[in-house]
Amino acid sequence: MIFFRHITEKVRLLTNHRKEPYLLFNQLIGFWPNQIDLYQMAFLHKSMDVKNRDGQSINNERLEFLGDAIISAVVSDIVFHHFIQEEEGFLTNIRSKIVKRETLNSIAIHLGIPSLIKLPAGSQVHGNNVFGNALEALVGAIYLDQGFERSKQFVQHRIINQITNMDTLAKKEVNFKSRLIEWGQSHHVMINFELMDVHQNSQNEMTFQTKVMVNQHICGIGTGHSKKESQQKASEIAWQKINEDTDFQTYILNQKDIDTKETEGLEPISTFEMEPEIKTKEGINV
Repeated sequence: MIFFRHITEKVRLLTNHRKEPYLLFNQLIGFWPNQIDLYQMAFLHKSMDVKNRDGQSINNERLEFLGDAIISAVVSDIVFHHFIQEEEGFLTNIRSKIVKRETLNSIAIHLGIPSLIKLPAGSQVHGNNVFGNALEALVGAIYLDQGFERSKQFVQHRIINQITNMDTLAKKEVNFKSRLIEWGQSHHVMINFELMDVHQNSQNEMTFQTKVMVNQHICGIGTGHSKKESQQKASEIAWQKINEDTDFQTYILNQKDIDTKETEGLEPISTFEMEPEIKTKEGINV
């Protein structure tokens, strides 16, 4: 009796596997899911306003948080073993190029994820980041359902292998400072870079800290071994904030109109860089 019950259960599972959504997710991720609810949740946008019996919201944001960490860990491992002669700063730069929003959004679109995202009828997607976020949430679902190794395989085959040769990617420079300045010019928004601090350690290594101001609001603070590097890192943070946070972007653009009215008739202020005193370990100003 137990034997036949076991066979019946296996037949039921196999039958389910041949139906939606099991077949759909199998085609997407390359294996049969165990906890189908996790994968469905990965594509449930918060705007659907779904709640469980306890009144708690159900959406893909927590899975997105988890998937982001998994992707970062897997990419770090792959980059670490691929570029065996490179230092930490280089590895960090390559990882950021792979996991940046533009890359994940493009891969998500290639995988057909936009058609799977659950949104209210007639709603508009505000920014393609929704697609990349869903991809991260999918990785989070795979991790909870199948474990780290299966997640690593998915990231390798569905994300890393979709990217151009990593050696070519390493030579591709993403100039976030230029992007930010061009955005500011096109929207008539003032972009300022201010050098906040310069430090020299006991090994005579210099560290620069720069903040980028967008309409007098601090949008990013970056640290690097050169002023240019610190500006690039600050610009990257500001660029991501402006592109990912639509409310913040709207606020900045609205603030521009207010600032323009308040400063009518005044002399225009040009973009500048504040230069603090640079002190070496001997205390001599540079």
